[in-house]
Amino acid sequence: MRKLILIILAYASIVPFLTAQDAASKIRFNQIGFYPEAPKVAVITDDNSSDFLIKSVTSGEVVFKSKLSAPHKSEFSPKVTRIADFSAVKKPGVYELNLPGLGDSYTFEIEPDVFSNLTKALIKGFYFQRMSTPLLPEFAGKWSRAAGHPDTQVIVHPAAASPNRPAGTIISCPRGWYDAGDYNKYIVNSGITMGTLLSLYEDFPAFFDTLRINIPESGNGAPDLLNEIVWNLRWMLTMQDLCDGGVYNKITNANFDGFVMPSVAVTPRYVVPKGTAATLDFAAVMAQAGRIFPKFEKVFPGLSDSCMKSAEKAWDWAVKNPKMAYDQNLMNKEFKPVINTGGYGDSDFSDEFIWAASELYISTGKESYYNAYPMFPDTLMPLPSWDNVRLLGYYTLARFEKKLTNSAKRDFPVLKERIITTADKMTEGIADRAYMTVIDKSAGDFIWGSNSVATNQGILLIQAYKLSKNRKYLDWALTNLDYVLGRNATGYSFVTGYGHKTPMFPHHRLSEADGIADPIPGLIVGGPNPGQQDGCKTYPSKIPDESYTDSVCSYASNEIAINWNAPAAYLAGALEALYNK
Repeated sequence: MRKLILIILAYASIVPFLTAQDAASKIRFNQIGFYPEAPKVAVITDDNSSDFLIKSVTSGEVVFKSKLSAPHKSEFSPKVTRIADFSAVKKPGVYELNLPGLGDSYTFEIEPDVFSNLTKALIKGFYFQRMSTPLLPEFAGKWSRAAGHPDTQVIVHPAAASPNRPAGTIISCPRGWYDAGDYNKYIVNSGITMGTLLSLYEDFPAFFDTLRINIPESGNGAPDLLNEIVWNLRWMLTMQDLCDGGVYNKITNANFDGFVMPSVAVTPRYVVPKGTAATLDFAAVMAQAGRIFPKFEKVFPGLSDSCMKSAEKAWDWAVKNPKMAYDQNLMNKEFKPVINTGGYGDSDFSDEFIWAASELYISTGKESYYNAYPMFPDTLMPLPSWDNVRLLGYYTLARFEKKLTNSAKRDFPVLKERIITTADKMTEGIADRAYMTVIDKSAGDFIWGSNSVATNQGILLIQAYKLSKNRKYLDWALTNLDYVLGRNATGYSFVTGYGHKTPMFPHHRLSEADGIADPIPGLIVGGPNPGQQDGCKTYPSKIPDESYTDSVCSYASNEIAINWNAPAAYLAGALEALYNK
């Protein structure tokens, strides 16, 4: 009898919990919260509900009641959603959304600086990726660890040999960030990452001059965003061969390390051949850094001059070597050891030339850079990705409209119109989409790293806002941050440690090998990817916006990468700076 009573009591206690969980799983929204004056939308996946209400968690008071919208059909499946719009609720506080008869949502906040901690975490995510240094408890908390990959004894691979640096030459290339879930460093992917982060500072310097993220350099007289950037910048500088100006593609093991901590991963490290893409990405980053760091000459003496000299030397090399692709498969047929890590191979360098020319033109004022390459070869405005960085150059030209001269000045109206037109096309029909987010328009958005599609769309909309001053672009950009943080078909907030339902098993060696249950916080995972290239068996669906699995095996949907964290940091930081003006 006692056993039966215990079973009945246990069942009685668990039913409300399961009911609450079921309700929360059917209410999809930004799991962190909302700005008081911004739109506030939740998406309901339960087709039986018709009403909703908003309750104060503190007082229990119902502060808002309304009807759900008519059904919105999914773009990719027969499923339907309904929209709960509670934009009228503006008072700061902690709230829940309730569906009568079903239950409550996760709690959420309404606060003026609601994404401040998120912004800090996304930037500090780069600190947790630092190489060649221990992470101490006072900065890393329970994720402290020993140093790994000092990279002071890097071998020039036979394929990268040159007269001044024959095969087997030892060079020193310390610092930098682990690129993704693996332990290698890639110039091409660092290029777009650094360009995005440097642009974040250039667009919102006042905001980031005072933002502190608790890293070893905090309080040194420079903004922490720039302090973190410098850790990778100093590594990048070591990747240039000063004899000719070319830049090596990457530092890598012959094969990926296993899921072990960095301090025990001690296999030989190599630099591989120089390439046009890597060298131009390097030139662009250095030119951009060269105009930012004079303001902090006391903290970083000589850094700006070093960056500018390196940028111009890299440009000269690329002009002499305009079609030098890094082809890892071809390299492996001729040279040993065979290299099996990420290639970041690219064969079209028009976008890299445009980006590097734009940065060098703005930093030096020399029109010869602007006129060196066709700046507008077509009418396209492709979202930035590691293999297409053209738009980074266009953003820089738009940012410095007042510095433009002659041809660049004449071209500016066309550039402005194309950015705004692209933003308008991207947002057509948003009110009718199942999740009312920008990213849900096309199945083509859901590729490897789809969350970076969402955040880069947000950045383009921020640029459209800056050019037009039309608030609608800012609000549309916010829908994609809402998407990343839970207003999506998976119900996940895709940033580790931020939200109620977040990735716990990212494809990330540091998080998997450290013995700590929680993954390193502040890292955005790749997101839904119906390509499912990893072959994991745990995907719940092949529907484009549902094709995500929180599994270590899923490098196609659940890996982290620096070029995904950077636009997420930009989007969150830009919204914080702009909504709190």
